Amino acid sequence: MSNTTLVPSHLMVPAGTGSLGAYIQEVNRVPMLTLEEERELAYRYQEEGDLDAARRLVLAHLRFVVHVAKGYGGYGLQLGDLIQEGNIGLMKAVKRFDPAREVRLVSFAVHWIRAEMHEFILRNWRIVKVATTKAQRKLFFNLRKSKKRLGWLNLKEVNVVARDLGVKPEVVLEMESRLSGQDVGFDLSADSDDDDRPYVAPSAFLVSNSDSPEDELEASDMKSHQNGLLYQGLDELDERSQDIIRSRWLTDTKSTLQKLADRYGVSAERIRQLEVNAMNKMRASISA
Repeated sequence: MSNTTLVPSHLMVPAGTGSLGAYIQEVNRVPMLTLEEERELAYRYQEEGDLDAARRLVLAHLRFVVHVAKGYGGYGLQLGDLIQEGNIGLMKAVKRFDPAREVRLVSFAVHWIRAEMHEFILRNWRIVKVATTKAQRKLFFNLRKSKKRLGWLNLKEVNVVARDLGVKPEVVLEMESRLSGQDVGFDLSADSDDDDRPYVAPSAFLVSNSDSPEDELEASDMKSHQNGLLYQGLDELDERSQDIIRSRWLTDTKSTLQKLADRYGVSAERIRQLEVNAMNKMRASISA
């Protein structure tokens, strides 16, 4: 069963902010359920797979999702996006709700709703992740409301927050530093005017020692040309001279003069003379 099947199209969270107010008014008109109605619908869905019963459970609690989402308004994210994520959590809660435990759905669903919102905030609040461990996640959502004033925490306040949240003081200091930082783009955007920027983007002062694409292409062409001339000159040598040049200059493991002398049954001095003569012939061929 898809999550989206539990919410009618006219009650899906709108993409634009202009119609969000109408959406909130609409979900507030959905009647709330009594305890008996909620349990009856939950049993129908659990035992019979009645999707209409599940849909009524979701619709009756959409207003609660809006209420929870408004509590996360300080993170700079769109309220509509938070509501959408919370609705996903609500639908997951309805699928897992057990009416036999005699707990109201709203009490069970709040954990699922907040979990989805938390994941969305952590994914989108900053380009760089600010909360990766369990302790950091706990701090991320509690540090702001734990602070009694603007500005950095003093040592006493750090210890109080650490004790209240059950984390180490150094973790509090690290998270406060992360929350106080700002994302800085590596490069200016395409529509930015340098004169209007209060800072210089990192890409403007990072030095690159690599060649430009034009220089790299020119060097590649030159190398290919030189290699072509080299092998052209090599092809004009006799077979023995070719073997001497390849063995002495064109392999990873170069042969010694004596090794080549033993191969051809001559002296090492004779191999050296043949090598010099072959190199002179290749130079003449390349420069011709």
